[in-house]
Amino acid sequence: MANKDALRELQVRLAQRLQAVREQPREAGWLAVETAGLGLLLPLAQAGEIHTARQVLAVPHARPWLVGVANLRGALHSVVDLACFLRLREQPVSVPGAQLVALNAGLRVNAALRVDRLLGLRDTAQLQPQPEDGAERPGFAGTRWRDASGRVWQGLDLAALAADPRFLDVAEAATT
Repeated sequence: MANKDALRELQVRLAQRLQAVREQPREAGWLAVETAGLGLLLPLAQAGEIHTARQVLAVPHARPWLVGVANLRGALHSVVDLACFLRLREQPVSVPGAQLVALNAGLRVNAALRVDRLLGLRDTAQLQPQPEDGAERPGFAGTRWRDASGRVWQGLDLAALAADPRFLDVAEAATT
């Protein structure tokens, strides 16, 4: 009988905790990644699944930052070397342990970003927004943040990135 009462109490406590979590306002959340030494924050609501960067098939006549296509759960996704696209590197580099971060299906673009490393999750409680420094940034560059260790993170708006004309222009210019 004592086991039944203990189990019932546990279930009640769990139900109360789940209800409290549902009622709390959600903090903005990001997936922290690193590419070419730059810390980037990708909004969790705009990011999709994470995959290992293997089996990427090259695409001829594509911009250098479009490293190819990959079959991710039965759907073809273009694979963009994020460091190369952001002009942090001139050419794509195969980094051991690189990962693919697919864009959320709601963005209606079958694309994945190849990043050098995943660095976990971040939320607003861990970060302080940084003032604008006057540097020109693309429209998909969001707020810059600083964490408790002093590292600066650049937020990226993946919806704006997916709609950026440069991101959508994947064909290499024809030479005659």
